[in-house]
Amino acid sequence: MKVAYIFSTQGHTVSYKLGKMILPQLEKNAHGVGVVGMFFFEDNNYVLVKGDPIGERLAKVARQQDILLMGCDQCCYERNIETKLVDGATIGCFPNLYQALAGNMPDQIITL
Repeated sequence: MKVAYIFSTQGHTVSYKLGKMILPQLEKNAHGVGVVGMFFFEDNNYVLVKGDPIGERLAKVARQQDILLMGCDQCCYERNIETKLVDGATIGCFPNLYQALAGNMPDQIITL
């Protein structure tokens, strides 16, 4: 099974659920399903900024496992981070996300 994650909830969603649960499992190849993409909204995009410890680890795993990393374009523009993202991360809106995942569609989309 393949999944994609959408990180929309503010607070500790990215630092806790991604940083302490999902990412360590991906690093150990023990997540149980294939992850084909991750899409970030609002302040969750800060994890994609170069130098962020979780973001740098995530970028490495994304390269190794062919995981799409995309931040909401308007959210990144609003925060002035669109040119500061970790290697391999991109920005876009839902049509861009759909197009990017078209060749590797998830079976489920999970919103956290």
